[in-house]
Amino acid sequence: MLPTAGRRRFFGRPWSDYALFLILLGPNLALLAVFTYRPLVENVQFSFYDWNLSSPTATFIGFGNYREWLSRDDTWVVVSNTVIFTIAAVVGSLVLGLILAMLLDRKLRGRNFVRSAVFAPFVISGAAIGIAFQFVFDPNFGLVQDLLQRVGLTSPDFYQDPDWALLMITVTYLWKNLGYTFVIYLAALQGVRKELMEAAEIDRAGKWTTFRKVLLPQLRPTTFFLSITVLLNSLQVFDIINVMTRGGPLGYGTTTMVYQVYEETFRNFRAGYGATVATILFVVLLIVTLVQVRMMDRDDAR
Repeated sequence: MLPTAGRRRFFGRPWSDYALFLILLGPNLALLAVFTYRPLVENVQFSFYDWNLSSPTATFIGFGNYREWLSRDDTWVVVSNTVIFTIAAVVGSLVLGLILAMLLDRKLRGRNFVRSAVFAPFVISGAAIGIAFQFVFDPNFGLVQDLLQRVGLTSPDFYQDPDWALLMITVTYLWKNLGYTFVIYLAALQGVRKELMEAAEIDRAGKWTTFRKVLLPQLRPTTFFLSITVLLNSLQVFDIINVMTRGGPLGYGTTTMVYQVYEETFRNFRAGYGATVATILFVVLLIVTLVQVRMMDRDDAR
């Protein structure tokens, strides 16, 4: 039998540990390589080609698609729609989710039912919610029109005005995904250190001071996690936009970058240009995520 020291051959650990590691993690790595990283690499390759989706051949054009994307007038409309929608979705989800979590963390009658009601839309299909909210925002007989009419106001035309259409999409998305941030914040509130809250109360700290100086620092890891996940999810919204506005009105009124990928690839059959938009979106997401991680590391180091 070999001595223990003889079995430790790589970085002070026995080879059997690495074999077990590969057995357990290998299938997952293989699936990621085949279904995530391989399509990502191929997408970057396609972005350098002029390829009609219905054609068996593609023409290499280098950075031609990227130059076209930078020079097209609709690019900046799509980018601004994406930025506005994403910021509103992230900030709105975090703020409203935290408010609801703090409210329903208290011992209130019927709070379990309300918790379920808040979370329920998150598990419903985005397409189904989009269809339902078409009637909510209908300017002729929708719920919003009825409420505004009761106070003597006229309902805006959500389907013809690009600004109102983008607001409609944002509100619909917030309503669907609010339950996600609510549940995560609610779970985080269960782990808040009660002694710190009690100490702040003994010191007669105001509610705003307690919230800002005691509660928020304890929720920072949760907020960081949610900011990344909600950001990634909001940048990938497709179903609600496709059902409610199809990227309109007036051409690009509610078109975001991920919807432009679909439109260019499957409507205009420009798979190469669609791959270019997808690649640019991936790079932006990667940079934003790295910046967020770096900021979180700095906070933890303090």
